[in-house]
Amino acid sequence: MRNLLLVANPSRAQAVVAAQRLANLFLENGFSLFTISDISLDGVRNSSIESLPSLEIGVVLGGDGTMLRAAEVTRLQNIPLLGVNLGHVGFLAEVEKSALESVVRVVTDKTYVIDPRMTLKFSVVRNGVELTQGWALNEVTIERAHATMVELFLEIDSRPVSRWGCNGLICSTPTGSTAYAFSTGGPIIWPEVDALLVLPISAHALFSRPLVISTQSHIAVRIESEQALLSADALRNFELLAQDEVRISKDPGVVNLAHVTKTLFSDRLVAKFKLPIQGWRGE
Repeated sequence: MRNLLLVANPSRAQAVVAAQRLANLFLENGFSLFTISDISLDGVRNSSIESLPSLEIGVVLGGDGTMLRAAEVTRLQNIPLLGVNLGHVGFLAEVEKSALESVVRVVTDKTYVIDPRMTLKFSVVRNGVELTQGWALNEVTIERAHATMVELFLEIDSRPVSRWGCNGLICSTPTGSTAYAFSTGGPIIWPEVDALLVLPISAHALFSRPLVISTQSHIAVRIESEQALLSADALRNFELLAQDEVRISKDPGVVNLAHVTKTLFSDRLVAKFKLPIQGWRGE
C-alpha cells in the first residue's frame, strides 16, 4: 500500500476542487490518501500530524504558505514534498494547476527530481535556561510585539556586530531569500548557495545592511526591549521578554522538495517575476 499526504489550502475553493480531482487520479493508481487540511475529500482520510502512517510523498495544492504547513510533516518523516502552485508567486509550489496529470505520473513512477533545501534551527534562552527550540525552512524572525520598535543586539560567532532599534530582524535561508527577506530589501540567494542571510527590518541606524554569512556561523540575538515576538515560517511563534537570547544556526536536517522535471532557479526567477529578458531588438 502506497500512502500519500494530500494538503490543500481550505480557504481557496479552487484548491479544494483541484485536490479532489487529484485525489481521484491517485486513488485510481492504488494510493491511500491522507490529509492534515481542514477539508473533506472523497477517499481521503483526515488525520493529525501525530497519527499519520508512514508516507511516501506529500503533494500540496496552494501557495508557499500551504507548502510550509505541509513541510512540518514531510521533514518529520524525511519524505519529498511536491507543490502545485495556486498562490501568487510560489517559489516552493512551482508546478502549475494545468499539470495535475503529470504530477500523478511522476509520483506513481517515482521519477520526480529531489531538491534538498537547508533549514534553520533556533532556541530561546532565558536566565541561562533553554525554554523552547524549533526549526524553519524560510526564516526565523524577531519582531516588535506592539506598535513601538524593538531593541535588538546582534552577535555572530560570539562577537558583537550591532545594536538596532528596528521593527525586527530576519534570519533567512537561501530558500527564504525570495520570501519575507525579499520584501524587506534583502538579496536573492540561489538555493544551492551555502549561506545564511541576516537583515534588520526598518532599522533606525546608519548601518543596517543585509549580512550574508557562513552556514558554520552561530547567530545570537539579545532582546533589549520589554517584549518581542519570535516567529518561524510564520507558523511557530514564541513570546520573548527583555534579556532573552535567541540562538540561530544551520540545522543538519533538510526539507526535500520534489520537481516534476529538473529546473534551474534562474528560469524560475524569470518566470515568477516576469523579468524582462528581451532587448529592444527582441534578443
